[in-house]
Amino acid sequence: MKKIFIILCALSAFGFIAFGQNSRYLWDNYMELTDTKPHDGEDVWKRQPTATQAVWGSTDVRYPKFDIPKVTKTTRRQIKAWKGERVNVQAVVWTSTDLSGATLTVGDLKSGSGVIPSSAAKASFVRYVMTDELSKDGTTGCGHRANKAEWDSTAVADVLDIIKVCDIKAMTTQPVWVNIRIPQDAKVGKYKGALTISGSNFQAMQLQLEIDVLNHTIPDPKEWKLHVDFWQNPYAVARYYKVPLWSREHFDVMLPVMKMLADAGQKVITASIMHKPWAGQTEDHFDSMIGKMKKIDGTWAYDYTVFDKWIEFMMNEVGITRQISCYTMIPWALNFDYFDQATGRVLYMDAKPGDDLYRNYWGSFLTDFARHLKTKGWFDITTIAMDERRLEDMKQAIRIIKEADPGFKIGLAGNYHEEIQADLYDLCIAYGNQFPPAVREERAKAGKLSNVYTCCAEALPNIFTFSPPAEGTWTFWHTMAGNYDGFLRWAWNSWTADPLRDSRFRTWAAGDCYQIYPGPRSSIRWERIVEGIQDAEKIRILREEFQAKNQKGKLDRLNKAVSLFVHENLTPENAGEMVAEGRRVLNSF
Repeated sequence: MKKIFIILCALSAFGFIAFGQNSRYLWDNYMELTDTKPHDGEDVWKRQPTATQAVWGSTDVRYPKFDIPKVTKTTRRQIKAWKGERVNVQAVVWTSTDLSGATLTVGDLKSGSGVIPSSAAKASFVRYVMTDELSKDGTTGCGHRANKAEWDSTAVADVLDIIKVCDIKAMTTQPVWVNIRIPQDAKVGKYKGALTISGSNFQAMQLQLEIDVLNHTIPDPKEWKLHVDFWQNPYAVARYYKVPLWSREHFDVMLPVMKMLADAGQKVITASIMHKPWAGQTEDHFDSMIGKMKKIDGTWAYDYTVFDKWIEFMMNEVGITRQISCYTMIPWALNFDYFDQATGRVLYMDAKPGDDLYRNYWGSFLTDFARHLKTKGWFDITTIAMDERRLEDMKQAIRIIKEADPGFKIGLAGNYHEEIQADLYDLCIAYGNQFPPAVREERAKAGKLSNVYTCCAEALPNIFTFSPPAEGTWTFWHTMAGNYDGFLRWAWNSWTADPLRDSRFRTWAAGDCYQIYPGPRSSIRWERIVEGIQDAEKIRILREEFQAKNQKGKLDRLNKAVSLFVHENLTPENAGEMVAEGRRVLNSF
């Protein structure tokens, strides 16, 4: 039996290899797509006081490539940070002449005998990716958009590149992103250093940076409490890097991609337990990680080889260990795969929740799956998860799960239903909805998770490639304002066909499918999201400290600042201002 399943997995892998031949953008120094939008002309560029300029910009802004940036011309920047925190600053270089061989250097930052070493800093050239827009009425990012020409498209700054040397063309703006991780053992004080931009045909430019390290410490990401859940797509990695699915090469190229997620406090492993749980909605559909075989005598047998390899990789090599979310018993298309021993073929069964066929298919599997999970020591951290499903279908699925093993945890991302909330260990409701306060407290006492999620539906806040970067941070302040346990987003790395250059997709607004780029390369969006996750941890730490010390005045002041992060107060323009004011309060304690 196992040999048959291994052959099926191998065939699936070869399918991805063939499909992956369309992925041509693996090299470092790729060419961006041409932006045809109107921009500043040569006459405007030539009126600049000097040929080349460099200043500190704002991390709230995506600076257009072909326009002179609208910035306050300052070469000194001061920021505050906790020990252990990752902080970001953005610089902007613009030039009316070609600059060759530009490189970036962040030196040691010093405060007396204290040093934040240069190795704690990473400076990246920001690259541009094609994006589009919200729906025509501006209310949502959902909906089919098969013809890209029908949508307002432009190139926006988002990709944090991995190249070390960059030629900057005349009459262009080149943003530079600097990320610094403050050592946890850093001494309190004001650390001074500089970003240097140098090259082969221009005089080096230097921007001064001062980081005021406060007397607070944020722990390692693995110790963060917020329940962060971005869904992973291993199939996209196999296609893009042209490696056999589930080979050692596949795991090797996935490791840095998934490590980036773990380094932001991710708590959940995404596992697909059926073929196309979301009807192939992404460029690379999800296959079943578990082989299901109906034997000649009508009984069932299961192969967990791929599932085990994936979970062991994510736990032991990547370091994500809190939860395994298995999707899904209620897919978009109620069509279920299995290998039929009698015919020697993969067949598909149409069955609805409540049908005898459905009950037999899932009941047999879940009973065996529970046994397997217990032998691996994973049963207590596994949820059988569904997303955005009807109440009646959920009732049927819950009944079958409990019949298979009453100890199974169940998860749902979707609407709040009072009738089933008590059955759900991990209930994640859509942005804009709220848990009744008494229910939220009851769930917390029972050790259950009450989370929130955003998707393509929200015009704001969101993390599309055209969204204001601060909205990614704002979302996590909102998570804390609603007293949620965590935040879910459906796509970590479901890359488009040409993800480095074009974030547009046949459905949903651009960037909805992924947060980081192949390489792996981080993004402006992702770094601002990590800031939000850190802010959430800082809020939690201070709340616990103030409660323990009975410092009611400080607690009230903090909670008042956090409470402002509700949808009614958010506009398309003010996310950055709100975050800045929230941080001013957060860093004043």
